[in-house]
Amino acid sequence: MLNTAYMKNSLIASLIVCSAQAALAQGVVPPAPAASTESPAIITVDLASKVGPYKPIYSWFGYDEGNYTTMKDGKVLLRELKDLSPVPVYIRAHHLLTSGDGKAELKFSSTNVYTEDASGKPVYDFKILDGIFDEYKAAGVRPMVEFGFMPKDLAADLPDRKVPYQVHYPKSAISGASNNPPKDYKKWGELIRVVTAHFVERYGRETVLQWYFEVWNEPDIDYWHSTPEDYWKLYDYAVAGVKSVLPGAHVGGPATTSPSNEKAYNYLKGFLDHVQSGKSLADGKSIPLDFISFHAKGSPKIVENRVTMGINHELADADRGFYLISQYAKYRGLPIIISEADPEGCAACSSRVNPANNYRNGTLYPAYTAAAYKALFELQDKHKVNLLSMLSWSFEFEDKDYFEGFRSLSTNGINKPILNLFRMFGLMSGTRVATTSTASVPLETLVKTGVREKTDVDGMAAIDDRKATVLLWNYHDADQPAAATPTTVELSGFPAGIKRVLVQHYRIDDTHSNAYTVWKSMGSPQQPTTEQYAQLQAIAGLQLLTSPVWVDVVGGKLNLPTELPRQSISLMKITW
Repeated sequence: MLNTAYMKNSLIASLIVCSAQAALAQGVVPPAPAASTESPAIITVDLASKVGPYKPIYSWFGYDEGNYTTMKDGKVLLRELKDLSPVPVYIRAHHLLTSGDGKAELKFSSTNVYTEDASGKPVYDFKILDGIFDEYKAAGVRPMVEFGFMPKDLAADLPDRKVPYQVHYPKSAISGASNNPPKDYKKWGELIRVVTAHFVERYGRETVLQWYFEVWNEPDIDYWHSTPEDYWKLYDYAVAGVKSVLPGAHVGGPATTSPSNEKAYNYLKGFLDHVQSGKSLADGKSIPLDFISFHAKGSPKIVENRVTMGINHELADADRGFYLISQYAKYRGLPIIISEADPEGCAACSSRVNPANNYRNGTLYPAYTAAAYKALFELQDKHKVNLLSMLSWSFEFEDKDYFEGFRSLSTNGINKPILNLFRMFGLMSGTRVATTSTASVPLETLVKTGVREKTDVDGMAAIDDRKATVLLWNYHDADQPAAATPTTVELSGFPAGIKRVLVQHYRIDDTHSNAYTVWKSMGSPQQPTTEQYAQLQAIAGLQLLTSPVWVDVVGGKLNLPTELPRQSISLMKITW
């Protein structure tokens, strides 16, 4: 039997040695470890106290530029996303119906699937759309089909809004006629029917039944150039078109913006009231609704010359949206897809455009997301609703500078630290169990003001067959240096007869699972050498903090000490 004090000291020593070795291997000389000035944190995990299922809400991703799907780095990243999760990964993309030549640019893509001949008869061309969905199939991911935006020949001419079909970024890319309503809603419904029938023919009925179909994106703002009532009509015709081909398909919406905003809240409420009315504007029948979607966004700012996140904004959106849905007895059990859940709203705006976006390259982004992840589960439990997805609107931006500061998972084929957090999420499974911390920020404070005073040193845990996983983080809204927090994870409630376990400790911090700090230590090269690129790829994946260690469980309990640097994340995987 291992002596507890000995085990504690050896683990801490191993932590320091391995951190130093990893840093030296990357050409970074670490400072000598100093005694922490932070108060210790004790995180208590009761494996016998079950809270609810651990659902893979993390396995959903999306991006504006649908044509990145078939580009070099896009293909690689899709396969990495598939491989990070033991469950299906879903992909949502804008511009699946937009007219154009199929070339991607920031905030715009196209498929040219629909045009009309001189007599106004629809002409369908599936070449580009098939290329995107064939790539999803080849990569082993599943589509969340977002029906948008309006084909050029189907877009209504709005007398009070004379704009070109496409408006290019950095101008408002959603101000063009591609976001107009249809000139003929019956033609719109037929477009959706034909596209759905094509999917069924090409990929098979059983395959397409596993997909999700969402109507439009953020119709409560300038993504939709018409009234809420016209959006209801757009929705009704679209879902009638899908269901006419595939009655069992999963259809839903309305993908509105932040429900903490009163206008967005009322828009979502108006949509639910319309669907509940049971009077489709397409056929007068009941209105299908298989899931409800809305978006939740944070709000980073520069405060006192440093990036300061706004996690409270994202969580307030979820809190308010969940509350509204819980008020509908008919719909409170439906799956909820937060079809964009992010620290802020513009993935294609780099840190060069907005310095507050500097959070995206390093560990602040994953630390924020870890804290939000647990809070979303807790808000679901609070309102007794059914959260299915926390979709991260993040992918990659092809042929851009290394670490340019886009909200992305990789840069020129090099994984960012944020992608390793999703790998940590993918290692968790089973049932969530009771986890408390002496240094956590209460949920109510997270929703109201965020993490503005003391840091949020907290965790969440799950138990599965012969495995427990504990996710830990040290998060603060402000991106500022601070001493590491001494942290002890106290586990109890092991299944009877468990005497010895294997502990694997994964870490994301400045010297682990972090290609960004290594790239900076190289001098931030925009044309790395072959050797440098290989080194970046080698360090970019999820790394162990220490070598795996076998540890005795004494009296059904296990204590695991560590230190959590500011904005770091750990995953302890315990198997027996």
